[in-house]
Amino acid sequence: MGMFSKIIGGIFGKKKQEEQEQKEAAVVAASPESAPVESVVAATVSLEAPAVAPAEQVDVDAIFAEKAAAKGEKLDWKVSIVDLLKLLDLDSSYSARKDLAVELGIAGYEGTAEQNLQMHKIVVENIVKNGGSVPGDVIA
Repeated sequence: MGMFSKIIGGIFGKKKQEEQEQKEAAVVAASPESAPVESVVAATVSLEAPAVAPAEQVDVDAIFAEKAAAKGEKLDWKVSIVDLLKLLDLDSSYSARKDLAVELGIAGYEGTAEQNLQMHKIVVENIVKNGGSVPGDVIA
């Protein structure tokens, strides 16, 4: 299971996580052996938004506010990929972020601020594509 599937599971629950894992498996199974891993997983994560909006929007800000209150720690998920991962109790180490960067198709990840912002933007955009509702200032 990829990091992005874990992010989806942490926000939307186990059922949505399993759906994401099935999408990933289908893309991997359908891709030629010679396709680079980065392009296979990036294609999975950046799936087009459904033509019809999901039946239920999930208030991501409320979920993260509740998780932050339970942790008793000030974590700013709206701008930080590290804080977003921490709120979901996921590994936020350089190694884990490097794995996520590969999944998202970010080549040559070195952990720079610019790359972390790019990663955060891609993750948030895909959370929205999966039915998450985020404040307008998050996707800038």
